[in-house]
Amino acid sequence: MMPSPFHGERLKALRTEAGWSQAELAEKLGSDARYENSKVAPGLEAVIRMAEAFNVSVDYLPFDNAERRPLNAPSRHVDARLVDLDQLSDEERTTIANVIDALVTKAKLRLITGGAG
Repeated sequence: MMPSPFHGERLKALRTEAGWSQAELAEKLGSDARYENSKVAPGLEAVIRMAEAFNVSVDYLPFDNAERRPLNAPSRHVDARLVDLDQLSDEERTTIANVIDALVTKAKLRLITGGAG
């Protein structure tokens, strides 16, 4: 019996990173989690469900040279703005990074404290 080309170790790493048991993963995928041993290859629908569950590109699970990328990438609008940052000075980019850091910290504190606004 030839081993599956599917990378079960990547699935296991993603599952562990998410803090899920094999049973929890199976429940989320609607199938069993025996794919981790790479002896059973999942079908395309199962790979898609895995990619959605872990927000990784579909190619990340079966291909050796696939880079880990999010399945749901930022919008093109955001990408275009990020490219424009190259036109700014180092000081201006630092200011933008500081503003982003402050807003993210504020959002995290809001979540922690259950506050609004």
